[in-house]
Amino acid sequence: MTQRPLIQTTAEGLYCPAGDFHIDPWRPVERAVTTHAHADHARTGSAAYLCTAPGQHVLRPRLGPEAVIETLPYRESKRIGDVTVSFHPAGHLLGSAQVRIERGGEVWVVSGDYKTVSDATCDRFEPVPCDVFITESTFGLPVYRWPDQRLVFEEIDTWWRANRKDGRTSLLFVYALGKAQRVLSGIDTDAGPLAAHGAVRVCTDAYIEAGVALPALPALDDLAPEDLGRSLVLAPPSAQGSPWMRRFRQPATGFVSGWMLLRGPRRRRSVERGFVLSDHADWPGLLDAVAATGAERIGVTHGSADAMARWLREQGRESWTLPTRFEGESEQAGIGSPE
Repeated sequence: MTQRPLIQTTAEGLYCPAGDFHIDPWRPVERAVTTHAHADHARTGSAAYLCTAPGQHVLRPRLGPEAVIETLPYRESKRIGDVTVSFHPAGHLLGSAQVRIERGGEVWVVSGDYKTVSDATCDRFEPVPCDVFITESTFGLPVYRWPDQRLVFEEIDTWWRANRKDGRTSLLFVYALGKAQRVLSGIDTDAGPLAAHGAVRVCTDAYIEAGVALPALPALDDLAPEDLGRSLVLAPPSAQGSPWMRRFRQPATGFVSGWMLLRGPRRRRSVERGFVLSDHADWPGLLDAVAATGAERIGVTHGSADAMARWLREQGRESWTLPTRFEGESEQAGIGSPE
C-alpha cells in the first residue's frame, strides 16, 4: 500500500501526519516544529514548540514566558511518532533551521527561510541531501542577484561618514530581528556613536545573551545631544512616519533590504538611500541550494513560487507550489511583530 506523503498542506499549514506535528503552523496547534523566530513562522498559541538550541534565545521573547519550548541541537535526531526529525542550519538568522524528516529511508527537507552566503551572526546554510525539498522563493526571479555583502557594508560606512560631516543623524531602517544584527556585525561600529529603537535593542540583546559578539546598543535618549548628529541609529521599518521620528531634524534616511535592488520599492520607501542586503537567498543561491540537495521533487512556497516552480519543471525537475499565508521579507518591527 502506498504511504501518504510525509508532508501535507492543511488549514493550519504544513503537517506531518506520521509524526503528528506541524512545521511553522499558521494557527495554534498541539505541536509546532519551528524553523525560526520571525513572526510569519513562529505564531503564538500552540501547546508545544520544538526549535534549535540557539533559536530559543530569540524564540522565547517572541512566544512569551508561558510557552512550552523544547530544543534540539543542530544535526541531532529525535524520534517523533513514526519519523526521525533533525534540524540543520539555514543561515537566515540566529537559530534558523531546515527541518529534515525521515521515514523508512525516504527523506524530506523543509527549508524554512534561508540564505547561502556567510553571516557572522548565525550558522551558515548547510545543504541536506533529500528526496523531496520544500524551498522558499521570496526572491525567486532571475533579476535578484545580490552584490558582495562586504561592499554593502562599506557603502553604509561611507554614507554614515558623509552624514557625520554634514552633522546629520544617519537613520537606517532595518528589520529588527536578523538584519539589524547582521548589519552591526559588518559595519565599522567604532566609527561613531550608535543608538537604536527599542525593538532593535531587544533583538540585539537576545543575540548578545546567546553569545554572539555584537556591541550593546544604547537607547536614543541615552545619547549626548552633541552626539546625535554624528550617530547611526537603527530602527525597524514600522518606525518610519511614526511619532518616534519627531525627535530627528532632517535625518539622512536609508533602508536595508533585498527589495532595494529595484527602483519601485526604493521610491515607495521614501528614503534617501537603499542598501541591497537580504537574509533570503537570491536567484543563484536558490538554484544552488536546490541542486545541492539532489532532490528529485521540489515544492516551492513564498514569493515567486509559480515562476520558480515553472522554471524547475522546464529544467526537467518535478516541481509544484505550496500555498502560504505569508510572503517572506516584509515589515518586521521586532521579535513580537510580523516580519
